[in-house]
Amino acid sequence: MTTALIYLVVMMLVAAVIFLLASVVFGRGEELPALPPGASPTRLPSAGVTGEDVRNVRFQLVVRGYKMSEVDWVLRRVGGELEDLRAEVDELRERLASAPSASASSSSSASSSSSSSSEQT
Repeated sequence: MTTALIYLVVMMLVAAVIFLLASVVFGRGEELPALPPGASPTRLPSAGVTGEDVRNVRFQLVVRGYKMSEVDWVLRRVGGELEDLRAEVDELRERLASAPSASASSSSSASSSSSSSSEQT
């Protein structure tokens, strides 16, 4: 009878230790309050996000969650795409900025050649 009582006490102590350890590791079961609209637990600039910004985003590590290798793969891919798109936009803006000056210089040279040809007649 004594050994059964000792066995029961030891089992209760082991269960209590496991419960306390799980409570410390996983929290007390409380829910976090909802984030305000537009808020995010990760940080990115509000404007002008670059590929490097996306690559530097890190997610909070939790016991259960996303597979980190997949998240890192997606971040690398999105960062590369974002850099490519920004480079293309910059190239198009440069072409657009140089287009009016090129057309203005060609129209001024065309008007000067037409005025010189009209003076010759």
